[in-house]
Amino acid sequence: MRRAFLGEFEEIVLLVVAACPAEAYGVTIWEDLQQQTGRSITMSAVHATLYRLEEKGFLSSTMGGATAERGGRRKRFFTLTALGIRALNDVQEVRSRLWQAIPPGKFQLIGG
Repeated sequence: MRRAFLGEFEEIVLLVVAACPAEAYGVTIWEDLQQQTGRSITMSAVHATLYRLEEKGFLSSTMGGATAERGGRRKRFFTLTALGIRALNDVQEVRSRLWQAIPPGKFQLIGG
């Protein structure tokens, strides 16, 4: 089985999509990303990442219906795929192993 590699921003975007209580689409993902990370992020960076994650098979998307509030434009909703869930689980497992490998008191020794 091929191992999935994610960049840090890709991982955060996947986590935001996973944590979204309602249907996730560009604006809600962008707002949650900024709120959760405290970063100023452009909408185009979010869209580029969403489409890249979809190309990699970590996300799938569907088009919603047109709404009057958006001037008749449709929203694209993103959901995690099984591959995306596995990628997040892999990342979490690696990070947990690394954190557990840090000897107790290590951060106090180096002033952290």
